[in-house]
Amino acid sequence: MKVRGIIVAGVAALGLLSAVGSTAQPVAPRPVRLVANTAEPVVVELFTAQGCSGCPAANQVVEGLSEEPGVIALTYAVDYWDYLGWPDTFAKPEFAQRQRAYQAAMRLRNVYTPQVVIDGRRQVSGAQGEAVQDAVDEEAARRVFPPQVQFRESGDQVGVGSGRAPTGGADVWAVSYRPGTQTVTVAGGDNRGRAVRHVNVVQSLTRLGEWTGRPILLDLPEAADPQDKVVVMVQSRADRRILSAATH
Repeated sequence: MKVRGIIVAGVAALGLLSAVGSTAQPVAPRPVRLVANTAEPVVVELFTAQGCSGCPAANQVVEGLSEEPGVIALTYAVDYWDYLGWPDTFAKPEFAQRQRAYQAAMRLRNVYTPQVVIDGRRQVSGAQGEAVQDAVDEEAARRVFPPQVQFRESGDQVGVGSGRAPTGGADVWAVSYRPGTQTVTVAGGDNRGRAVRHVNVVQSLTRLGEWTGRPILLDLPEAADPQDKVVVMVQSRADRRILSAATH
């Protein structure tokens, strides 16, 4: 894929991040050491279910994408196929709610699995591997100079730089996920007897606060498990575009 370049934060940008507080927590007037991240990774969000017969193949497509530099791949398990005979072991109601928010923003008739959403801007059926790769490559070529997302070295806070906020405002989200692969043997429903493999399974979603275009520093939620990693996204509230993202 075409990998986006890295925009290195300047001293002035870091100074702003250390000097401006957020509504979540005042910032002490001392230098804050932040860890630079790739400015414009492509965020690939897969909505899948262990009870969906067509989902294992899409899981495999996204697992392949997760190994590409410049891609943040996340797997959200949804619960609306549980009635088929197998309660998804990773599903949470808020994951289906996130998918429905994309449905509304993209004016889709309904939600479905496997669905892949790229950068919050477009969606493709996870069953169409080539179309997913093409969409990721096209998003990687897009340069929009978004606000920078940088993590404090201690790992307990994240800074979002200045930029032009979208109409309707933007939210800052922390997405906790378990890096790597996990395999679940399904004992019921359409995939009965199959070992279904998942990559970067999302554990939780937390709204950290609002981004208005001014630099802010926000507290990160404490990880429920030390194995977990976090992706922080700045996301347009109206059309759900992901303006910027970084992982730590």
